[in-house]
Amino acid sequence: MAALLDLLQTTQAGAALAGLVVLLMIEGAHPFFELFRGRGDRGRHLVRNLALGAVNSVLVAVVFAGLWVAAAAYAQANGWGLLRVAELPAWLHAVLAVLALDVWTYAWHRMNHRVPFLWRFHRVHHSDAQMDVTTASRFHTGEIVLSSLLRVPLIVALGVTAWELVLYETMMFAVVQFHHANVALPARVEAVVNKVIVTPAMHKVHHSRWQPETDSNYSAMLSVWDRLFRSFRRREALHEVDLGLAEFDDDAHQSVAGMLRTPLAPVGTPEARPAAPTKGARGRR
Repeated sequence: MAALLDLLQTTQAGAALAGLVVLLMIEGAHPFFELFRGRGDRGRHLVRNLALGAVNSVLVAVVFAGLWVAAAAYAQANGWGLLRVAELPAWLHAVLAVLALDVWTYAWHRMNHRVPFLWRFHRVHHSDAQMDVTTASRFHTGEIVLSSLLRVPLIVALGVTAWELVLYETMMFAVVQFHHANVALPARVEAVVNKVIVTPAMHKVHHSRWQPETDSNYSAMLSVWDRLFRSFRRREALHEVDLGLAEFDDDAHQSVAGMLRTPLAPVGTPEARPAAPTKGARGRR
């Protein structure tokens, strides 16, 4: 179990760091939005988001990764889980495990938008008006605790193995970093890629401050779930998307302490959100 736990942590950390460095370089060379006034502004944004992400990563590594691996080992030792109802080849078991974990991630994300208590925490992620690859690490610690706890019974119920969990977590977070990045794919490439995985164009719509767009495109890795569950939405004039949440634009809410206090702020009513997409809210390329 210790070896599997080390593998989980090392693989995820290595993949996340590599993705971060590569995408930061691409964003710096070819940003889709002109989000920052200078290097200082970009650096401050990076430090804040990654500091919160680091706190969450340590929490997961110290507390939850061991629970996940233990739950997977327990389910395997006792033959528990829906994926063990029939004898499946290892490759098919892995494919079904990845699909099951990804549809759960979709459902959990959608719940975070529909349940007011969960939205209080999830607002930290959406309140970033300068969305880039570092936003992939910007989640309130309370949301991480809740999602991590719920994953324990899910692993047992499905019968997911530890290495399948490693596989999914690594793939999923790589796609999450990609679709948060401040980049855009060429139109022809976008048309093909978004049929399979979530793209930056798709996820920029999700981070719009116009609520009908905020409440769409919930998928984390595979884009099929939004099409299947009728939550897919596109914006042709992608350069006009206005990112963030109006209630949290001030700098006090963007510090690490401010982000941690966000769940205590009142939940805004739909009437407080923009009634239609806004144009020209920031500089564009």
